Amino acid sequence: MTIKAEAWVLHAGDGTNPPKRASLVRETFEFEDLKDDEVLVEPLYGCWEGNMGHALDRLPVDICVQRKEPRVVIGNAGSVRVVACGSAVKTVEPGQNAIVFCSGVEDEWGYPKKIYGYDSPGSIGILATKTKLRDRQLIPIPDGTKHSLAQWAAFSLRYITAWSNWEMAYGTYRLLVPESEFPTPNVWGWGGGVTLAELDLARKRHGCNAVMLSANEIRLETIRKVGIEAIDRREFGKLSFDDKKFASDPEYAAAYRAAEEAFLKVIRQKTKGRMVQIFIDYVGGPVFRPTLKALSREGVITTAGWKEGMKLSTLRAVECIDRHQHIHTHYARYQQGVSAVAYAEPNGWMPIIDDRIYTFDEIPELVEAYDNDMVNCFPCYSVGV
Repeated sequence: MTIKAEAWVLHAGDGTNPPKRASLVRETFEFEDLKDDEVLVEPLYGCWEGNMGHALDRLPVDICVQRKEPRVVIGNAGSVRVVACGSAVKTVEPGQNAIVFCSGVEDEWGYPKKIYGYDSPGSIGILATKTKLRDRQLIPIPDGTKHSLAQWAAFSLRYITAWSNWEMAYGTYRLLVPESEFPTPNVWGWGGGVTLAELDLARKRHGCNAVMLSANEIRLETIRKVGIEAIDRREFGKLSFDDKKFASDPEYAAAYRAAEEAFLKVIRQKTKGRMVQIFIDYVGGPVFRPTLKALSREGVITTAGWKEGMKLSTLRAVECIDRHQHIHTHYARYQQGVSAVAYAEPNGWMPIIDDRIYTFDEIPELVEAYDNDMVNCFPCYSVGV
């Protein structure tokens, strides 16, 4: 027996180099009936994620080719209604609402190696009117929740990623400097929704001084609504480092030095000379140099992703002498997701979503808006509501 659903489908590329940007195609998608550990769900809301853009760009890989599948359904952040459960399912029951826990292939300790709805083979993402997940790919939404199902959809990937990454980053910093000696560290960040979620967690749960940088007016307003101090990155000029241009173009080098000094001057002023103890960086290459310079001794730079550059270089001697710690995580373990949900419900640690929620018919419009930076940190769409 097969199950049919309407879906926005990604087809494999033609192998050209550089790859051609893909477009999603709306069509019928079929999949096999449930196994004992699987759950049939109807997606309610989804949130457009950075990895979905990577999939359309086919960078760094064509996930269809990597998965050896001619077409795939992406989408790994969402809230769903449980329709039916296999006989071995223990986490959810029919009729419940749940969020997607998007770990696809795990290592022996439960940390994800591949992500559901992205590079995990055989997974069917939530850009579909029906799909199926494994038992431990769903976390029940608390009964009587104070928060909307669209908020929970935005929570499911970014906030759980933030929980796991912040737990590691803050714990590492406290191994270096205990709370009794420095109770209010300075935590800065740039990036998108995960960065904002971490900074809000740092502020709410640990009383940190939190600041976020962005060059997008919509996101700057969202940052302020959350209660985080927002700084417009554009105030610093051309703060984007390119080592080749820096070495070969004196005009660029001079402009970059001025931008970097303006940035570090603000850091020194706002931290009263202490600099940044934990810097959350989801941008990568172009801002890695100023991020390192902004770190204090015994500082932590932390990330669970990249947006503008994967390859980084450091002077290991300097990093050792300054006792800088570099934290890298990838989503979360299941129990971390459960803990994140348990904390979020009573403490209001939730995303602020756009007033506009795109319909399932409007997915191409959402993609265009996301590509042109016309959405906030948590662009949501509806599926089965």
